[in-house]
Amino acid sequence: MRILWIRAILLIFLSLIVIRLFYWQIVRAEFLQSQADNQHFTDTTLDAVRGDIFFSDGSILTSSNPSFTLYGLPKEIAKDQKIQISYLLAKALSESQDNIDDLAKELVNNLEKDLYWVPLKKKISFDQKKQIEKLISKGIGFNQGSSRFYPEGSSSAHLLGFVNSDAKGNFGLEGYFDGELKGISGSIRHERDALGLPILIGEFLTNDARNGKNLILNIDRSVQYIVEQALKKGVEKYGAKAGSIVVMEPGTGGILAMASFPNYHPEKYFDYPKEFYRNPVVADHYEPGSTFKVLVMAAALNEDLVGPDTKCDSCSGPISVGGFTIRTWDNKYYPDSTLKDVIVHSDNTGMVFVARKLGLDKFYSYLDNFGFGQPTNIDLQDESSPDIRPKNSWREIDLVTASFGQGIAVTPIQMVTAVSAIANGGNLMEPHIVKEITNDQGSFTVNPKVVRKVIKDSSSQVIKEMMVAAVEEGEARVLRLKGFKIAGKTGTAQIPVAGHYDEDKTIASFVGFAPADNPKFVMLVRFDEPSSSIFGSETAAPTFFEIAKQLLFYYKIAPIAE
Repeated sequence: MRILWIRAILLIFLSLIVIRLFYWQIVRAEFLQSQADNQHFTDTTLDAVRGDIFFSDGSILTSSNPSFTLYGLPKEIAKDQKIQISYLLAKALSESQDNIDDLAKELVNNLEKDLYWVPLKKKISFDQKKQIEKLISKGIGFNQGSSRFYPEGSSSAHLLGFVNSDAKGNFGLEGYFDGELKGISGSIRHERDALGLPILIGEFLTNDARNGKNLILNIDRSVQYIVEQALKKGVEKYGAKAGSIVVMEPGTGGILAMASFPNYHPEKYFDYPKEFYRNPVVADHYEPGSTFKVLVMAAALNEDLVGPDTKCDSCSGPISVGGFTIRTWDNKYYPDSTLKDVIVHSDNTGMVFVARKLGLDKFYSYLDNFGFGQPTNIDLQDESSPDIRPKNSWREIDLVTASFGQGIAVTPIQMVTAVSAIANGGNLMEPHIVKEITNDQGSFTVNPKVVRKVIKDSSSQVIKEMMVAAVEEGEARVLRLKGFKIAGKTGTAQIPVAGHYDEDKTIASFVGFAPADNPKFVMLVRFDEPSSSIFGSETAAPTFFEIAKQLLFYYKIAPIAE
């Protein structure tokens, strides 16, 4: 009997051992294997090189320079040498003498840690690496990576955005195309011994990094330079709070130049206020004022409700609408004006006449057709779109004020895209910064995209001629370029503040294209709160024509004898 008990106990004991072995060797096998791998192997990340960004002519707008991460090997440095080495490193790394002591203390703290490997400083330049290698030969090392380099400085900052300390793209192209630009990191896995040192004859596996793709832009370097210089000059000359200019190729939707001021330096973005990061051309909302009149007039012409010679029967004086009085900007009135005259004189009362002819339903549908109330889908990260109020909430006063660009909000990119539809014969184009995406395996071309047909070719031609008349006979006629047929329209919009309009602060703008018969470019110039004059004809218009003159010369467009 005793033997049976002993056998039973042994059997149970052996069964427990088998069950335990089954648990560790079968059930927990993958976990134990991963734990063993973590102890036996070291993984090192290989950073991918971020893709470059090029102007349309192939010159570099943004690239990546080699940079290094400095690390220490505390176990290889004698205790009495750690302070000395830390001060040598601090002198090589510090940008000023004032912070050498603080940096040295930080380095000492890291080198005194009970670790085999410790990071000391990121983004070391090649020159700093060489200098450190001359000073110190043991106990430190470098891992190679890359850092973003902007050879044009602050040029095109709002277009580009920046790359932060975590190597993530923010704003602009860097943010929108972050996935394509950053590439895919690789890795190196090698076997190590009990001390954590590599085993030279151990297992060694490499997974190569895949570098980021490159972007070739529609941005023309020369046009961008002309625009940026003129914008900075205009903001300073007219005492504007800010300014923006965008130039588009109307036939393709390609953006030839885009600039805003004040701007920032993408390499030193952290030295600037965060509100500077947003690109005003795609992110700012504003009331377009009289520049909007050409779009409303185009809609009425397209519906065959009016013609350029149609006479306005309500342009002899102020108009009362829903308890509000509509006046002209200069309190001058032109009885029996033609609608061409309404555009030339920028007559608000004439636009009331047009809006009533068009009606709310058709007006609202053209807002949608021209792309307002929706993003343009431009390839920049920070695009926004102001909402258009639901149609059932509109009153007659809302309709008539919107006809001359008040009480409705747009972005500059929406506005220039809509006017491009007039310039190119009626097609609303999707705007694009990028022309081509390339890498070692090939390239992808971003083809022009027609969103929809907005107005007929014939309607486009008529409104073009009315805009040409506005340049040659309107308030900015002294600025016209002799020998060139340029279409354009000024805009002066008051800024809404706390439920009313500030009479002393305006958004001054000018939108136009040239040559009018076969436009090479469409351009919008906008100044926020100019102090020298509140009117677009005296601020934005001179800047427009200054740039247009240079662009016509740049594109070798000869003047026509008058």
